[in-house]
Amino acid sequence: MGLGWSSAEERRPLLPPPPQQPRPQPRGPAGVPAGVPAGRLPPLSGRVYGRRWLVLLLFSLLGFAQGLVWNTWGPIQNSARLAFGFSGWDIALLVFWGPIGFAPCFFFMWLMDKKGLRVTVLLTSSLMVLGAGLRCVPVSDLEIRKKLVHGGQLLNGLAGPTVMNAAPFLSTTWFSPDERATATAIASLLNYLGSAAAFLVGPLVVPPPNGTAQLGAPSNTQHIKDRIEAVLYAEFGMVSLIFSAALAYFPSRPPFPPSVAAASQRLSYRRSFCRLLSNFRFLMIALAYAIPLGVFSGWSGVLDLILTPIHVSQVDAGWIGFWSIVGGCVVGIAMARFADFIRGMLKFILLLLLSGATLASTWFTLTCLTSVTHLPLTTATLYTSCILLGIFLNSSVPIFFELFVETVYPVPEGISCGVVTFLSNVFMGVLLFFLTFYHTEFSWFNWCLPGSCLLSLLLILCFRESYDRLYLDVVVSV
Repeated sequence: MGLGWSSAEERRPLLPPPPQQPRPQPRGPAGVPAGVPAGRLPPLSGRVYGRRWLVLLLFSLLGFAQGLVWNTWGPIQNSARLAFGFSGWDIALLVFWGPIGFAPCFFFMWLMDKKGLRVTVLLTSSLMVLGAGLRCVPVSDLEIRKKLVHGGQLLNGLAGPTVMNAAPFLSTTWFSPDERATATAIASLLNYLGSAAAFLVGPLVVPPPNGTAQLGAPSNTQHIKDRIEAVLYAEFGMVSLIFSAALAYFPSRPPFPPSVAAASQRLSYRRSFCRLLSNFRFLMIALAYAIPLGVFSGWSGVLDLILTPIHVSQVDAGWIGFWSIVGGCVVGIAMARFADFIRGMLKFILLLLLSGATLASTWFTLTCLTSVTHLPLTTATLYTSCILLGIFLNSSVPIFFELFVETVYPVPEGISCGVVTFLSNVFMGVLLFFLTFYHTEFSWFNWCLPGSCLLSLLLILCFRESYDRLYLDVVVSV
């Protein structure tokens, strides 16, 4: 990503003249140069452009649309079964296309590394347009229509590696060091917000199958089908509009880099993987991210089934999922902004978030065992514990991304974040596959949540943080 990033004339004002064997400055305990306190770093050289917010907006909307399209069918699965003849296997597979779409994740890492952000975003958005269009093809044969819907969901799933991995690369490319974490949070969390919006859009537009007409009556079935198709057409129009805007204006990089780290050369694709696999500290935080986030994603996918034995309706389960994602997005952006103000504190922020996630997941698990623990089982306690768990875990995503990049710099951002996101989707896919086809009891799944959060907390506690990218910006600018 750094090769050919900018010309020698562009880098000359940023990079200092070659010194004669300079003495390396000692680092403080957090990896920041000694004598430079956190939150009082000197101003960094570089140039930022107002158009960076337009680029961030387009990328964030693309992630929002991908999450919305991916989660189209879950909130309206009962209506979809009636209108399109979907089986339980079809509904499960429509969700599975998200993790399956990460199979070519390494290709998108290579494409971003070699061709830049514009080519990768245009390919990703074109796949989304094609996928959303396939779902709208008016075919009377339901079997063909189901195949088209599955094909559309797969193409949308193939867009996942870019919208979930490229946020740190975009923030480094366009934003100054005191805005990078905030930009990463906005770009990465809007995808989650899109999946949360599906909990509102689907049920508000599509009526349930037990509406005013008799269940299975032709008029009721046709009305539900028409409403679902209206949602599909609206999503196709939104994705097409975003693709057109990106095609018109989405540059790979600004005319002048915003920081020294953005202008510096990075490792090659092959050397990056060798560096990642041989870096024990990276493997530690990769597991600390992938295990709890993968478990939580799988748990969220079957939340309505987990809550059914304790008499929580599907509607309430949907609202719990919605508010946990929305809360996580808001808190995640706030935490990222705090990290921009007080740099060098990523490990501390993660310790706070993972401690909260461990406590919230333990509270929820013990509450579900009310016959043993005698804890009060009320709607308020379920909402509070589930929403807090979602807030703590979802808001940790951009903080983890920034820590990955700082730890393994100069490995390109898309490669480091792509590896951990792929690993997280592997965990989620395996859990969902096992739960869907080989297990009918879900209560044990609750214990996986506090266990995975506690393991992640211990890994982060033992992790020795460093800020190699920030260190470069600070030392060169001093």
